Amino acid sequence: MSKKRVLSGIQPTSDSFHLGNYLGAVKQWVELQDSHDAFYCIVDLHALTVETDPALLRQRTLASAAQLLALGISPEKSTLFVQSQVPQHNQLGWIMECMAGFGEASRMTQFKDKSAKAGSDSARVGLFTYPMLQAADILLYQADLVPVGEDQRQHIELTRDLAGRFNARYGQTFQLPEAYILKAGAKINDIQDPTAKMSKSSGSVAGVIEIMDTPEANLKKIKSAITDAGREVTFDPIEKPGISNLLTIHSALSGRTIADLENEFAGKGYGDFKAGVAEVVVEYLRPIRQRALDLLSDEKHLIEILHAGSAKAREVASTTLEATYKGLGVVS
Repeated sequence: MSKKRVLSGIQPTSDSFHLGNYLGAVKQWVELQDSHDAFYCIVDLHALTVETDPALLRQRTLASAAQLLALGISPEKSTLFVQSQVPQHNQLGWIMECMAGFGEASRMTQFKDKSAKAGSDSARVGLFTYPMLQAADILLYQADLVPVGEDQRQHIELTRDLAGRFNARYGQTFQLPEAYILKAGAKINDIQDPTAKMSKSSGSVAGVIEIMDTPEANLKKIKSAITDAGREVTFDPIEKPGISNLLTIHSALSGRTIADLENEFAGKGYGDFKAGVAEVVVEYLRPIRQRALDLLSDEKHLIEILHAGSAKAREVASTTLEATYKGLGVVS
């Protein structure tokens, strides 16, 4: 039986992924590539919905690719590619815009939230239409499953609606994808505000453990992490959110149970505990960071890997677009 196909993407909007990105998504992408036909995309076109510095976009696209490879995405097992190198994304994106209604597009939660914050006059049209490009990203590859967080479920439903609408009008063309909701796994929070999710959009990077930070920087961040009243190292997310978050981080990277860690640090102070967490984090990330830096130091080879992935992606995408145009009656 052929493997089911998965498709997921990540935006190149920062210089470094953080620990939450890795444990919440990329680690599971790595696992999925062993049992599925995996397509993983750096969605640089989606990054254009906000003001973009050209040099920074290029740098971050390459940094994203290097980190994905360093974290375990294999070009032999997966098709890793850059969205803009596959022109069929834009072409099918326009078709999806023509299939979508203004009302259903305006109800998309992320557009409502972001435009409400920035004001509708400053919101880009691309922010409004990007769910249709996202639908095209998925449908081009006839994906069976789309690994996403719960907050993206609405986008998968829109994709299914658009695909079903096209199939009903123009003949069976698209596979209807299913949302593969990523396992909750380790919920990693900000180490300066342990009641909030670890995120680059959190005002301060002091609470964000970044993959590409130096070992010294991450060591300092963890030793400066917010802790709670008392001295006991126990897991209690309500009364001890800071310690609980650090226990979760240690457990996720060391593979040891929370109970085992509570026993090890029983009777020891927070200083000893944070030093233990820092050692685990720093040593886990050290070889990953070095591998990413090695890849970035040989830019020609890194771009060759991306070009090879994009060529494979174009083969699949062009077949889908050809069938789409044929169904629509577009002369080719």
